[in-house]
Amino acid sequence: MEKLDIEKILKEDNALLEGHFILRSLLHSRTYLQCARVFEHPRHAEMIATALAAKLKGTKVDIVVGPAIGGIVVAYELARALGCRAIFAERENDVFSLRRGFQIAPGESVVVAEDVITTGGAAQQVVDLVASLGGKAVAVASLANRSGKNPFSVPFHFLYEFNPPNYDPAGCPLCRQGVPILKPGSRAEVKR
Repeated sequence: MEKLDIEKILKEDNALLEGHFILRSLLHSRTYLQCARVFEHPRHAEMIATALAAKLKGTKVDIVVGPAIGGIVVAYELARALGCRAIFAERENDVFSLRRGFQIAPGESVVVAEDVITTGGAAQQVVDLVASLGGKAVAVASLANRSGKNPFSVPFHFLYEFNPPNYDPAGCPLCRQGVPILKPGSRAEVKR
């Protein structure tokens, strides 16, 4: 799937938002990608997962694990496209862990799946969790890359790249213009 097709889906599903947003990093931006809007359409989720699976062709994958909450649907759909298991990691005392009886056996090949990579912090924590359990993280895969780089020590595959400017709150031109600010992410607290 080409970038243009992904962008068309993002716009069609009202997932690519313009306005004034506070990011999890506390930085401000005029652009926000709300991937949950894409994944409310099963056909689009399937198309995205199939395109991501094609990028992993030739990679042995036993499990796809997604950090909750943004990575859950991505992990499930990608695992379905790859024909393997899907699980998710949850935060417990601000640290990712496997719960609900999920397990990664020593030596299993794992892809960490996420909706959007901005800093890569959550996905990297899950990569580290996989290693601590004896699994082998073979890649990170996401719908979108906002980081402008590969912030991981493993291959990073994504379908859409965008790098809108971010602003420090003290110098944010949107704040100076009085543009109302929104925090549309899934986590109530933000960390710097």
